[in-house]
Amino acid sequence: MPKELTGRHVLFGFVAAFGIIISVNLLLAYNAVKTFPGLEVKNSYVASQQFNERKAAQEALGWDVSASAEAGVLRLVMNGADGNPVYPTSMEAVLGRATQVKDDQVLEFTHDGTAFVAPVQLERGNWNIRMEAVAEDGTLYTQRLVLHVKK
Repeated sequence: MPKELTGRHVLFGFVAAFGIIISVNLLLAYNAVKTFPGLEVKNSYVASQQFNERKAAQEALGWDVSASAEAGVLRLVMNGADGNPVYPTSMEAVLGRATQVKDDQVLEFTHDGTAFVAPVQLERGNWNIRMEAVAEDGTLYTQRLVLHVKK
């Protein structure tokens, strides 16, 4: 004799199905917020007011910057418009993932005559190099370079 399907059974089925859906959504939302690295700027309107001037000054430098990584060494090549290496008065760079900050590494560069080099430990995937350098004339050069590691 088959069991009778009652309103109580249907109610429990709906509550269980929607409970699973809501639980998964809450878990995904929690993980998204937990791994968000934070704000880029405190006030985007104020930052936008000088964007064009900063961009024009940076482009006027004519720097060509590229990055590669191999055998535990990150190479950051910075050449001027004439093709010669550029030596900024100061430079800071952070290597990390685009989606989280737990793997961020502050890079300590030395120059080998053709490129800035730094020791790194990189897993497979996409990495971002967020760098700031100051030219001899005081122009701030900011760049985000994407580095693909295919181990």
